Amino acid sequence: MHDHSGFRERIDEVLVRLADEEEQELLQLHAELSPLTEQLRRSLARGKRIRAAFLYWGWRAAGQPDCEGVIRAAAAMELVHAAACTHDDIIDDSRMRHGQLTAHAAFAAAGRRSTALAMILGDLLMGYAGHLFTTCGLPGGYLARTVPLWSMLLRETMAGEFLEVLRTDAPGDRVPQLAQSLEVARYKTAKYTVERPLHLGATLGGAPRALLEAFSGYGLPLGEAFQLRDDLLGTFGDPATTGKSNLDDLRDGKPTALLALTVAAADEDDRRLLAKLVGNPDLGQDEASSVRALMERCGARRQVEDMIRERISRARGALEYVPMPVEARSALCELADTAAERSL
Repeated sequence: MHDHSGFRERIDEVLVRLADEEEQELLQLHAELSPLTEQLRRSLARGKRIRAAFLYWGWRAAGQPDCEGVIRAAAAMELVHAAACTHDDIIDDSRMRHGQLTAHAAFAAAGRRSTALAMILGDLLMGYAGHLFTTCGLPGGYLARTVPLWSMLLRETMAGEFLEVLRTDAPGDRVPQLAQSLEVARYKTAKYTVERPLHLGATLGGAPRALLEAFSGYGLPLGEAFQLRDDLLGTFGDPATTGKSNLDDLRDGKPTALLALTVAAADEDDRRLLAKLVGNPDLGQDEASSVRALMERCGARRQVEDMIRERISRARGALEYVPMPVEARSALCELADTAAERSL
């Protein structure tokens, strides 16, 4: 077993130091920027640091040693994630994340123009990600190899977000398709959560093409498994445990694989029920319970669980024959197993 908590502490130290430094710089510009610095700190305070872990183990899989430079580079992945979450919460109007108010909800509670301020915070976080990565301390030649990957990571993530927004609607207006749901999961989650962080770490470390290809074979199904698990928790999870609402996805009519499978298996009466309830911004827990019961009854929830297990197995199999240090292989297998039980 690996000391994942120790790794998270090292990432947290980098992010706290960044927040301290930027707070000082921003407040020197103007004292009225204090709400921005406060929310910046809150945005970086929590998380499983899983994207950072994938970059780190991509580096180690390439045969490189542990060092502070790669820890700083890995921490940049958490800034990308914080930026994406800030914007995603605005798009979904999610009020809670990790048991705390989201950025735009916190700004609204203070009586401010919440959406505009949260958008600025998200942009700032993305800018800090690039700054932290390029100043991580690793040799410039190593960093230069990753420039195309940074562009791909941002392009794919924004593509996934854009497609999800386009396809988010009530089933009565647009029937969600499983293939389209998985396509969104691939771009929005699988690539920027697993595949590209692994590619960034491995490319920094000078890995051969065979390792990069193996990481695609591992990262894409595993990233889909993470999103499928997150979709289940977004509907069936206990908010006291997940730290976020279990109504938002249903209220928004999110085109998840869970919903697509439910619609595909539903009869005419059930489809009318879905059209009435899913996508209703005023959906309450009683109505949501009716949708959850249908998802159970038609077998959609069980199908998603089966899809998660199949993808985890496929991900682990992709690492079986590619050469890499034993410690890196073990860590990546452990990280794969987290998709079976954890939310992102």
